[in-house]
Amino acid sequence: MSRGKNTSARVRRRIARWIAPEVEEELRATKRKLKKARADKAYELPEEVETTIAEVRKEHLTYLKPDNLRELAGSVLDLEKQGLDGLVIEAGTARGGSAIVMAAAKAPERPMKVYDVFGMIPPPSEHDGADVHARYEKISAGEAQGPGGETYYGYRDDLLGEVTASFARHGVPVGERNVELIQGLFQDTIELDEPVALAHLDGDWYESTMTCLERIAPLLVDGGRIVLDDYYAWSGCRAAVDAYFTGRPGYRLEHGTKLHVVRG
Repeated sequence: MSRGKNTSARVRRRIARWIAPEVEEELRATKRKLKKARADKAYELPEEVETTIAEVRKEHLTYLKPDNLRELAGSVLDLEKQGLDGLVIEAGTARGGSAIVMAAAKAPERPMKVYDVFGMIPPPSEHDGADVHARYEKISAGEAQGPGGETYYGYRDDLLGEVTASFARHGVPVGERNVELIQGLFQDTIELDEPVALAHLDGDWYESTMTCLERIAPLLVDGGRIVLDDYYAWSGCRAAVDAYFTGRPGYRLEHGTKLHVVRG
């Protein structure tokens, strides 16, 4: 064994001695839960939905990995199988890839609303951490990249037009598939009074996430769910979710590769 490997082994042993047994067991339990969550979310999807996932990935229309897209599509198919009424929502769509996948999975007659500024992401607030502010500085300085190294969505000239065309190109034209693309800040556009079956929230920061939760979560049907794209990624989203659901009965939080919140 090399000297480097001996050194690494000694470091691991020292770290193990520093970690309290109960903390070490909690870490192992968390890893087991995540592994089980990934296994439980292995969906059997129709061929056309798998094709849509492959196509939007190839065109760099989403940051999400294939398994995350399959999980979203599977959640849509689950609510169809269960016969749950209500809207499908995406709040924060970027170039539209994940919304296109959800539209391909849902029944054509089920209404879907897609909210976005379709432009530059709004700035964070004092409720967001240093990680968020550092990210926004990079974005506002023109240094961010989109999926596949392409132009970041906030820098594109006609994002709404691009997303509309992408829906049609991938076989789910908005007019024929009961999809509405709604442009503007969430606080100005999300005004709902109808049941919601599934909402995919990708608002990144605290204020945008909190606005979505306040206006969407009370409308979830029994068995409906919210998928939080950024809970593990950005401090602002995490703080908003924790603040909203702490001490609020009637919701179950399911931790996996993405956080799901289920009503009932």
